[in-house]
Amino acid sequence: MPEHRILVERRADWKPHFPDLPVMAIDDYLRGPAVDDPANLRVINLCRSQRYLSAGYYGSLLAEARGHRVIPSVRTLQDLSRKSIYSLDTEELDERVARVLGRSRQGTHPERLELTVLFGQCAEPALQEIAGQLFALFPAPMFRVEFRLQGRWQIHALRPFALNALEPEQEPAFFAALERYLSKPWRRRREARSARYELAILHNPDEALAPSTPATLKRFVRAGQEQGMDVELIQARDLSRLAEFDALFIRETTAIDHYTYRFARKAEAEGMVVIDDADSILRCTNKVYLAERLAAHRVPTPKTVILNRETILRAEESIGYPVVLKIPDGSFSRGVFKANDRGELESIARRLLKESDLILAQEFVYTEFDWRIGVLNRQPLYASQYLMSRKHWQIVNHDAKGGAREGGFRTQALADVPAAVVKTAVKAANLIGDGLYGVDLKQTPRGVMVIEVNDNPNLDAGIEDKVLGETLYTTLMQDFVRRLDAARRHRAAP
Repeated sequence: MPEHRILVERRADWKPHFPDLPVMAIDDYLRGPAVDDPANLRVINLCRSQRYLSAGYYGSLLAEARGHRVIPSVRTLQDLSRKSIYSLDTEELDERVARVLGRSRQGTHPERLELTVLFGQCAEPALQEIAGQLFALFPAPMFRVEFRLQGRWQIHALRPFALNALEPEQEPAFFAALERYLSKPWRRRREARSARYELAILHNPDEALAPSTPATLKRFVRAGQEQGMDVELIQARDLSRLAEFDALFIRETTAIDHYTYRFARKAEAEGMVVIDDADSILRCTNKVYLAERLAAHRVPTPKTVILNRETILRAEESIGYPVVLKIPDGSFSRGVFKANDRGELESIARRLLKESDLILAQEFVYTEFDWRIGVLNRQPLYASQYLMSRKHWQIVNHDAKGGAREGGFRTQALADVPAAVVKTAVKAANLIGDGLYGVDLKQTPRGVMVIEVNDNPNLDAGIEDKVLGETLYTTLMQDFVRRLDAARRHRAAP
């Protein structure tokens, strides 16, 4: 059996009469090493709060970054945070709910029923199959399911709850379910499948710093059509139409608390091929996850420490000044600040810590430009140099008069890029997945360093395609076709 560890908000949450299991306070786990734990470690996150950017959320996030097998995963936490997300998957179960509750509730007239699910187990035998299916969709240690009679019985809400909310009479059932869960081998969630060739490109024509211009989008449409796909540009209002398509290409800035993530989730639930996939969005939009993931696999980065409210001065002790402070989910240089002394460090850090329980402090490494290596399906695609904005230390200066100002660019053939830059970029991107990524790196006297991995990299006519031209767009569309072909073969296999 693989080793396991149980995370709790406070040690007191694990009561004296509870079983003798390996329990760790979340603060100790967050401070722990990224590389010393066994590779097959199974982490059960029972923290009180698992809201976005809380310490409990970071427990699951860093467990994934360290290669641990965690329940609930960040994806499950995000899925259960909004009915608009989890209802995409529960709709398929409502037919069974209506049949089961319609039979079991004959002769009674309740309009609401609540069921407690503990590691996929419940107390009502008639509902056990539904509880197991819900746990397969949303692997969380404990949640409550609310059913309502609205014409027919259906799932109304899913609400995770924490260990400290467990009623004393529920404790035996909880530990029995936990023991049963730990005795089973780890299984990954089922993969999405697709079989048709119609591509939707999600964009926002009003986005100021969109990853692709209207002219670029037209080139994608043309390239897709040349590969035998019907291609349509869609917007946020088209979520209800998504099932009409067979693949989704997201070409606007992604975020977790944003409809782009909901599009990715719904597309995957419909069995579509998706770039950016939901897992890539989750992993790339949080810089704390990236820092842990890169560190765990010894990918070189500027010296980095993770800070909370009690450890702000670790940045001064471990890195020194100037130091760069980052919110976990900024983009386009937003949410990135430079502190030159202790006063600035404390002021900026405390402001950022109002938004997130953890922030990132990173060594300031100035270079004239950052490399951006585009990676598609685990292979390098293009290479550009993004120059710092004039008289500024970042590529984008959001404080410039008249609006955001960007530096220049130089796009080069991959053959002309130092081999260490390309090799490091591909290694970093492959830690995220097999989608489309833009890896930002600095080339310094100390070697190549990865700054971040972007799940929605800029692809613009006249910049990233300066060397490849139309081949850039053709290659991307061919990859969609390859993925669709593979999904078709998988579906047709006996």
